Amino acid sequence: MKLVSYLLHDGVHYGAVKGGKVVDLKTRLPHADFVAFIAAGAQEQAQKLLDREEGDYDYDALTLLPVVPNPGKIVCIGINYEDHRVEAGRDRTEHPMVFARYAESQTAHRSPIKRARKSSTQLDYEAELLVVMGRRAPRYTSRKDALKYVFGYSCYNEACHRDWQFHTRQLMPGKNFESTGASGPWIVTADEIPDPQKLKLQMRLNGKTMQDAHTSQMVWPVDVLIEYITSWLPLNPGDLIVSGTPGGVGFKRTPPVFMQPGDSAEVEIEKIGILSNTIADE
Repeated sequence: MKLVSYLLHDGVHYGAVKGGKVVDLKTRLPHADFVAFIAAGAQEQAQKLLDREEGDYDYDALTLLPVVPNPGKIVCIGINYEDHRVEAGRDRTEHPMVFARYAESQTAHRSPIKRARKSSTQLDYEAELLVVMGRRAPRYTSRKDALKYVFGYSCYNEACHRDWQFHTRQLMPGKNFESTGASGPWIVTADEIPDPQKLKLQMRLNGKTMQDAHTSQMVWPVDVLIEYITSWLPLNPGDLIVSGTPGGVGFKRTPPVFMQPGDSAEVEIEKIGILSNTIADE
């Protein structure tokens, strides 16, 4: 099942994609928002509606929102592909690098990724697999059970302002500019992707392939990430894990390649689809 969040005249809705149409679930189910839908485990209800109902809206005509507009947490993983570790000049570590994003930093499929108007021109791309949590994963969730708590997966472009990322040893400012973390084109539920480590991943800038990798190359696969994160904090329905980017990022190229206003950025992940964004100045 493919699920999206979108904006209508009366507010935020969520629905299921059926061909080129979207069946609106908010008006048919009792859950107040998409996170409540996820927490209720309402996929079976949604599938029954999808099987019998015609679509309400054309997918291509909708104003889409980030796939989870109101996540409780966005947990990002750094240096999770060996080739990116090498190009970044980082030492190997025993545990994943972890930092946080905020919901305000998100943007959606077909919406612009914004470059800072005054403070930076070093806007870089990062293609990543996005993990959307389903049931609450309690403290000390084991690796063998971890994937049972995943609701689904999406594409993510974790665009960042590199100079701000390196103001200090803390990455957070460069990773949290408004309208830089893009997700989409939808969430594909986990039943359609039983193994998240078997997905081809690409990032294209103006049609040129900049990153070309496979999720099997992750240093810490998704189940390990869930086990590690829940060692210190539970994961709740609708929480997001941005699982890391492979090599080929722009700031490590010679000369560096940064995204410019008018550029087209695409992240494609096998079994999910293509996340597309243009780049615009604020």
